[in-house]
Amino acid sequence: MLEKTFDAASAEARIYDSWEESGSFKAGANARKGADSFCIVLPPPNVTGSLHMGHAFNHTIQDIMIRYHRQQGRDVLWQPGMDHAGIATQMVVERKLAEKQQHRRELGREKFVEKIWEWKAESGGMIVKQDRCLGVSADWSRQRFTMDEGLSDAVLKVFVELHRDGLIYRDKRLVNWDPHFQTAISDIEVEQREVNGHLWNFKYPVEGTSDRYITIATTRPETVLGDTAVIVHPDDERYRDLIGKFVILPLVGRRIPILADDYVDMETGTGAMKVTPAHDFNDFDIGRRHDLKSINILDRSAVITLRDNAEFLADVPESDVLNKTIDSLHNVDRFSARKLIVAMLDEIGLLHSVDDHVHMVPHGDRSNVVVEPYLTDQWFVDAKTLAEPAIASVREGRTKFVPQSWDKTYYEWMENIQPWCISRQLWWGHRIPAWYGPDGEIFVEQTAEEAQLSAKEHYGKDVELTRDEDVLDTWFSSALWPFSTLGWPEKTPELEKYFMTDVLVTGHDIIFFWVARMMMMSLHFLKKEPFHTVYMHALVRDEKGAKMSKSKGNVIDPLDLIGEYGADAIRFTFAAMAAPGRDLKLAINRVAGYRNFGTKLWNATRFTQMNGCQRTENFDPSLVQETVNRWIVAETYTALTEVSGAIEAYRFNDAASGAYRFTWNTFCDWYLELTKPMLGEGSEAVQAETRATAAWVLDQILIMLHPMMPFITEELWTETGKSGPPRNKQLIVTGWLKAGKSDEAAASEVNWLIEVIGSVRSVRSEMNIPAAAKPELVFVGASDQTRARLKAHNAIIKKMARAQAVSLADEVPRGSAQTIVSEATICLPLAGVMDLDAELDRLKKEFLKIEKVATKFSNKLNNKKFVANAPAEIVEEQKTKLAEQEALLEKVRDAVERVESAR
Repeated sequence: MLEKTFDAASAEARIYDSWEESGSFKAGANARKGADSFCIVLPPPNVTGSLHMGHAFNHTIQDIMIRYHRQQGRDVLWQPGMDHAGIATQMVVERKLAEKQQHRRELGREKFVEKIWEWKAESGGMIVKQDRCLGVSADWSRQRFTMDEGLSDAVLKVFVELHRDGLIYRDKRLVNWDPHFQTAISDIEVEQREVNGHLWNFKYPVEGTSDRYITIATTRPETVLGDTAVIVHPDDERYRDLIGKFVILPLVGRRIPILADDYVDMETGTGAMKVTPAHDFNDFDIGRRHDLKSINILDRSAVITLRDNAEFLADVPESDVLNKTIDSLHNVDRFSARKLIVAMLDEIGLLHSVDDHVHMVPHGDRSNVVVEPYLTDQWFVDAKTLAEPAIASVREGRTKFVPQSWDKTYYEWMENIQPWCISRQLWWGHRIPAWYGPDGEIFVEQTAEEAQLSAKEHYGKDVELTRDEDVLDTWFSSALWPFSTLGWPEKTPELEKYFMTDVLVTGHDIIFFWVARMMMMSLHFLKKEPFHTVYMHALVRDEKGAKMSKSKGNVIDPLDLIGEYGADAIRFTFAAMAAPGRDLKLAINRVAGYRNFGTKLWNATRFTQMNGCQRTENFDPSLVQETVNRWIVAETYTALTEVSGAIEAYRFNDAASGAYRFTWNTFCDWYLELTKPMLGEGSEAVQAETRATAAWVLDQILIMLHPMMPFITEELWTETGKSGPPRNKQLIVTGWLKAGKSDEAAASEVNWLIEVIGSVRSVRSEMNIPAAAKPELVFVGASDQTRARLKAHNAIIKKMARAQAVSLADEVPRGSAQTIVSEATICLPLAGVMDLDAELDRLKKEFLKIEKVATKFSNKLNNKKFVANAPAEIVEEQKTKLAEQEALLEKVRDAVERVESAR
């Protein structure tokens, strides 16, 4: 007999160990002979990472699919691994060194990288340990790391081949530069933060005039030193006569041209823009369009460099003003220089005005310093060329987004894609396989030996080569994940069997940085898409719809929830809330509610055990005779079909609701209640059939719920397997039944019975009939079929509807509450049962009370100012509350009508 409760805390680790020991997670476990493969690559979490709500949701959705397809007998591989996470990992180890007053540059590159490997061995991959608590059933025996030898070989091969194809090149371009880490960073590592700043308006003197200026606005006065042009719109009458002339750059004395360019918005500001190609992405493009110089006035630490800066000093006549500027600003931090420049321009009368200005400023997500657009030599991928086949794959339906609306976002980015900067000025990562000759000639090869041979062929003799110091962007190696983890570039059996993979589960925030790049690389090197479906899951937010963040104090730790409610409860919550396209509003009471669902399942199993419901050898559900048993068998097949269809269509919320509804409502609330008389008073044959049927249905429930609630279902499978025929498999590898036949006659009769009992219960609830009261049920206008059904189910109707008697009549008794089921009117005579006048008075008061609350929410939503200014999640919350109150009003209206008709 089962214990009274399921002790998740002690059971989950034991159950997980049993799965691993049995080899159930391994690729191909339980696969039917000749079965199709099903493969998911787990998005590799950072080696520095820990399990947060986004991971927990993402990994749960994947595990549901993996467990489901494993149960279907497919050849399943869930390929796990970790990402080396360049900046994040280097930052962690640098902090540890700082605690000992050490710096990586003191150690040198080789020793520092050794320290990182030591840290990775000791502490890296914490998230993998935490994933086990969640029940993740990945093939851990195949775990890969982006810096593994095999994956590193793949990275080198891809780099070399793309370079030979002209798709990787070195160029001087603007990149996002993190002055703290002194490296280029990707767009995803840049956070746009709203800042209360200023808009400074400066006057640039027009050459050859004494009183004419062009006023320019900027949020970054320090970049004035690198200006190389002023642009105006060609149709702007204010400046048409100045196009082709020059202004004198304040503080520097450089002549810079006034150019026409329709990029300028005539209605914004003064209609004139300064162009600083080396310090602004838009200006960089404008500069290339007009063949302007790019003058970099910052060094790698974002310090102003003027003295000995050849770019800055070119074509600038020496003057006292220039010398003063150099003396004042050289080797000064950018923000200190900003204040000095504003003061210097004010001193010479060229500061026009200063306005308060709220604007977005890019920050490094890890360093928290302001990121600079920085002109530097970097390695780039020709993403535009690689994007073309990746765009075609989605357009032609070979890869589909779920929800489909995300394909528009994908097209928008891919069709406007920029060169991808792949070099990083770090020490941790895949070092770029490029070597430089004495004259700067570049040799790109997979090994130093191959580079030396190429250099000898080029120079005609042996020369000393210097390897590029940079490493590759983490996303470069991650882009190869779907095939490098399967052994590519070797032609491995795994690559042959599992590529292309089936579905990628990811968040929309990395659709560009990872999804698109995997598409590009897979199509270029394997001529196949990496996956046929991309399931874009929503964000997990707090119960009010706000994004979780430490600063808001609303972060929920999934491990805390697992500790309190068990992994099954949080997994089922994720599944139930995973409606396509909608963010999840995670409320703790939902998790608690689904823990109660697990308790309901546990108690239902205990009930069946106490009533002798035991599996029988060779039970055939198609041969059951009793109407209720025939009905539950048919309902079971329907539920299995509904849940499996929803999982395969990525409608995980529908799968959860279907399984929940069948388990709680159909099986627990109705079938077990309807069969109590059969189990207690039925003939020996009826009892035996009902016990075997109940045990069979419970097995199917455990199978159906297993992908979403693996721990409690495996425990119940094991416990119920201790009696009856022995089980030859764990639940994790037990297959689903194929669809069975419907039984329309049994469904019609039992569904009628459920509707009768449910309708009477609703009337009792709405009319506040005391629980102890047992009014008679009078059926008026009953057909022959209804009469026969009443005779067959009289006892169960009386018991479950709490009725004194069930009778037939030709007319509605006076003072009756009424409800209609099929053709019959069911009447509840209420004389002597309750005070109808008092109840009507109570209901009217209740109506007014609810109406007052509803009016409050309605007034708020009709207030245009509130709707325009309140956060979207607050507006949505008010709409939900109004809908709840309106539904209550409708219920009370119905109850009033019933009472009035019974008076």
